[in-house]
Amino acid sequence: MATLLVSDTSVLVDLNRGGILNALFQLPFDIGVPDVLYEAELKDWQGEALVALGLKVLTLDGDGVALAQRYRGHEPKLSLPDAFALALAKTENHILLAGDASLRAMATMEEVEVHGVLWVMDAIEAHQTLLPAELLQALTLIAEHPRCRLPKGEIQQRFKRFAA
Repeated sequence: MATLLVSDTSVLVDLNRGGILNALFQLPFDIGVPDVLYEAELKDWQGEALVALGLKVLTLDGDGVALAQRYRGHEPKLSLPDAFALALAKTENHILLAGDASLRAMATMEEVEVHGVLWVMDAIEAHQTLLPAELLQALTLIAEHPRCRLPKGEIQQRFKRFAA
């Protein structure tokens, strides 16, 4: 079985903004989300298309749900879908893909491996799923969006690398 990446919504949205969401599903990973996140945030936003691409919609057991509720109690900024994503990654020892700062901080505290959009772009580059010029164009679209929260220094490093 391939490594499972549990994604929050923001990573999927950013990759979609860059026009490279399909490339995520061409990587040698399985991509999944908890059912609570899917129902609340993805079902009416490309949900069927994501499932057709290979998105796995996963259910937490009772212990996982209790863990998600503890995360919410500990960090009120964490949304319920994000708490479920972290609990799924933690209980099943999966990698978490997250853009939300409080979710990333909580994952680090919980010793869950966590990465974001730039890591996904690096993986796409490493697996030659897209050409560097396509990644450059995608990163430009993501970085120019008013809600972009990616670190400017890391964006600049990739601009240089993808343009080379």
